[in-house]
Amino acid sequence: MNNQRINGALLRDLFLGGAANLEKHKSYIDSLNVFPVPDGDTGTNMFMTMQGAVKDLRVMADTVTVGEVMDAVSLGALKNARGNSGVILSQLFRGYQKVFKGQAEITVSQLADAMEAGTNAAYKAVMRPKEGTILTVSRVISQTLAQSVQRDPSVSLDAFLDELLTVGQEALDDTPNLLPVLKEAGVVDSGGYGLMTVYRGFKAVLDGEDFSFAVEEEQPKPEEPEQGQGANLDHFSTEEIEFGYCTEFFIVRLNEGFNDADLERLREHLVRVGDSVIVAAGDGFVKVHVHSNCPGKILQFAMRFGELDKLKIENMREQNRQLIETKKRNEKEYGIIAVSAGDGIDEIFKNFSVDRIISGGQTMNPSIDTIVNAIGACNARNVFVLPNNSNIILAAQQAVELCSCNVIVLPTKTIPQGIAAAMAFNPDLTLEENKSNMSDALSEIISGSVTYAIRETSYNGNAIKEGDIIGILDSEIAAVAPSVDEAVEALVQKMIEKCEIDDPIVNLYYGDNVEEEQANALAERLQEQFEDAEFIVARGGQPLYYYYLSVE
Repeated sequence: MNNQRINGALLRDLFLGGAANLEKHKSYIDSLNVFPVPDGDTGTNMFMTMQGAVKDLRVMADTVTVGEVMDAVSLGALKNARGNSGVILSQLFRGYQKVFKGQAEITVSQLADAMEAGTNAAYKAVMRPKEGTILTVSRVISQTLAQSVQRDPSVSLDAFLDELLTVGQEALDDTPNLLPVLKEAGVVDSGGYGLMTVYRGFKAVLDGEDFSFAVEEEQPKPEEPEQGQGANLDHFSTEEIEFGYCTEFFIVRLNEGFNDADLERLREHLVRVGDSVIVAAGDGFVKVHVHSNCPGKILQFAMRFGELDKLKIENMREQNRQLIETKKRNEKEYGIIAVSAGDGIDEIFKNFSVDRIISGGQTMNPSIDTIVNAIGACNARNVFVLPNNSNIILAAQQAVELCSCNVIVLPTKTIPQGIAAAMAFNPDLTLEENKSNMSDALSEIISGSVTYAIRETSYNGNAIKEGDIIGILDSEIAAVAPSVDEAVEALVQKMIEKCEIDDPIVNLYYGDNVEEEQANALAERLQEQFEDAEFIVARGGQPLYYYYLSVE
């Protein structure tokens, strides 16, 4: 295939193929997690990000332009991005969108430019870019292909994608040499593998493979605002309302001879002058709903078909102004959002002034859009966001750009850090005082967790078998044991040693697979062993993890 230009229909199909291929392989990508724990989610995060990116593409006609395709992909990916890998993928597409803006068709050379722009955008989005990741794979691809099209500007898309897959695979295979932790675990970077999976989908479409995109998976719904709070109004403005009047009415006593052709003529006229058109025929009447800027003309046209009844015209711009005014009147100084996993952890956060709980954490990272909606629902001038997971921090930071209020993302990487930060909040203090106190509090926490291994591997010199119980200290596997209690004991020993405080407080948050009696009995045994420490047991209710622990 010697195609030099890419039109909107082809670009649409390439992205749909990439999404379908990612869906086929997401479970394997999840399994590439360096830690052999049951919460690898890179493939799922990238798939759900990609699913949002292509959601609108499936209804786009073949006449769609490249610019229109990329606008939809970029916006959909950004709103649905979750996890570090998903956010980086959305930034790659954001770079594409800037290059393709307003274009009906593009050349292969422009595609190479877009890949470079995407790589640059992705690197800028990450505060401390690390090589041996999806970023490296994207960089090697974009740099190599940029040089390739300079040497041969007439290269076909088919040859371009062949070279992409070759150099991309080489870069992916090299990731363990750049990140020793990958080499020890015997895996390549999962995010890089996901990106290559998308590009393999591109090539498969070009080769004529027929992809049927999977049925959409159920996505977690954002928590509904409490009554009286309203939804996220951050983006509301009267300028965004194209058609200002919501008009509803019935046409009754229809003219003699009124038929389906008349009904279609009415519908076509309304579509030309407005949107949100509903024209429903009943027994002797027609119900009409339309948003427009000329309700009078609509009513005049409708009178050609009969008499009007039950008219209702509402000024949506004025309604919107009132919503904004209500929001401003009820706006408070501070709001706090926390990502949580487990109903027990939820209650702890709520007891420490957290306004909005986002369900998420290890097994399901929330999307940027979910975080933005939660920020808006706080209706506060200053909103603290506690991601409580290293894989959610980047999404929270990207959400800041989409909000009009002042958003402070505290880089909490664990649930205990988030709890400590929430406890340090004081509504009577200034913004800077709260930011300082909360940051200090989270930095003083030593966090741990206990779960089980889902595969055999090696990490940090530890030989791990499937089914072993793993103790994780901050972000390192620090204990491997045959039982939960033994793993907790070994982990607590190392956490107390690291704490270097004479009388530390140890919090044990037990998960949904641990009984309260078990947790209390374990705490009593630990108390006998570590006499100078104080042990506090609380129900976390978190899935997959037997315990979250903190020492302070």
